[in-house]
Amino acid sequence: MTSTRADSQVVKPYTGPSWLVLALACACQFMVILDVAIVNVALPAVQRDLGFTDTGLVWVVNGYVLAFAGFMLLGGRAADLFGHRRMLVSGLALFSLASLAAGLATSAEMLVAARTAQGLGGAILAPATLAVINTCFSAGVQRGRAFGAWSASGGVGGMVGAVAGGVLTTGLSWRWVFLINVPIGAVLIAVAMASLTARPGRREVMDLAGAITGTAGLAALIYGVMQTADNAWGSAGVLAPVVAGVFLLAIFLVVEQRFATAPMMPLRLFSNRSVAVSNAMLLLFGGIAIAMWFFTSLLMQNVLGYSALYAGLGQTPAAVMFVLVARFAVGWLPKTGVRLLVLAGCASFVAGFAWFSQAGVGSHYVTSVLGPALLVSIGIGLVFPTLMASATADVQPRDAGIVGGLANTAGQVGGSVALAVFATAAAARTASHSSSSFSPEALASGYELVFGLAVGFALAIAAVSLLLPSRQRN
Repeated sequence: MTSTRADSQVVKPYTGPSWLVLALACACQFMVILDVAIVNVALPAVQRDLGFTDTGLVWVVNGYVLAFAGFMLLGGRAADLFGHRRMLVSGLALFSLASLAAGLATSAEMLVAARTAQGLGGAILAPATLAVINTCFSAGVQRGRAFGAWSASGGVGGMVGAVAGGVLTTGLSWRWVFLINVPIGAVLIAVAMASLTARPGRREVMDLAGAITGTAGLAALIYGVMQTADNAWGSAGVLAPVVAGVFLLAIFLVVEQRFATAPMMPLRLFSNRSVAVSNAMLLLFGGIAIAMWFFTSLLMQNVLGYSALYAGLGQTPAAVMFVLVARFAVGWLPKTGVRLLVLAGCASFVAGFAWFSQAGVGSHYVTSVLGPALLVSIGIGLVFPTLMASATADVQPRDAGIVGGLANTAGQVGGSVALAVFATAAAARTASHSSSSFSPEALASGYELVFGLAVGFALAIAAVSLLLPSRQRN
């Protein structure tokens, strides 16, 4: 471990042992990702108990995602201004209290409000965990291993969530998929208070104009993309919020460039080629993640006939492979450089998704799901932690929070847009099938197109990686 760089002029950012600080960051990431995965299995029970309509039920997920992605940049900047420990503890407290409210919800409206508050807590928490790693661990192998462990903890969260959601919902109640966060959050708050050093906030005025336009722009853009689930891309319900979001983000960039004395997102960060290019690749990587975890689950359930629980178990070997590869991938980074690991991962993506596209009715799990899933998960294990390390490489501690927020935002926005594009493309291909559009054969045809598009995303990531500097500090 190392203290912060000289320009930060703050005390050592940790007081506990290095393993405890890393365990704290990983546990926070685990909890945030766990909450995304664990809720999906419980949705039918939630709908029965609280009387959600089919369209209203999606906001149990969308409310969380909208707040999580929309407020991430603001959460990252807050971590820089008010202190990493303070914002990490604040995010944990809000996330835990919102989880308690969700678990005790007595109406659909109360649950959606609680889920939105959970997303806001996650948006405060996630960039703070990255900032902790970036300021507490020295560049090179040590920080690389920390990023590998942090990335792997997200994979474990997704893997555990898919199974735990079914176990808790079946054995206890859907309420426990939320209530489980309360004791976990309390323990993590205690660890954060004991292992991280509080520091005074920076004497800078919050960039309110940037905060309002940036947050509102991201939220409007993501909301518009979400509306494609029920509306055509050219409809007013989609175009109005998307255009409003783009307009607000354009204003945000003008404010940051010309008017803000202490900008929420300093545009000078993009002069760092590693930061700029890595975030562009994270946007594209969002599509890879959606194709792997979301559409392979649909393939297993809608084409191969698995239950939701068995589909979650079916993805477990891939999640384990991701964890194993991610744990060590970034440790190789100082020797290989970013580009080589990204290109190797993209080759694995192409092979895996091309294999996935051959799956259809009557396919076997081992030959049509397990094999390609392991290949894709190897690629994710190589690419994701590498890009997160690259996107936050060689930045000053005073910018660690906003850089972490930017990297998280890129992945979230990329995943949201990719989900809308893939779902629209799959639905169009399925509807054009000669048989019933709800038949397994027709659905398999749509998923085949999605996996083909994922190959294109992988090739695009490989092409963009060529813009990276040949060597960089990490």
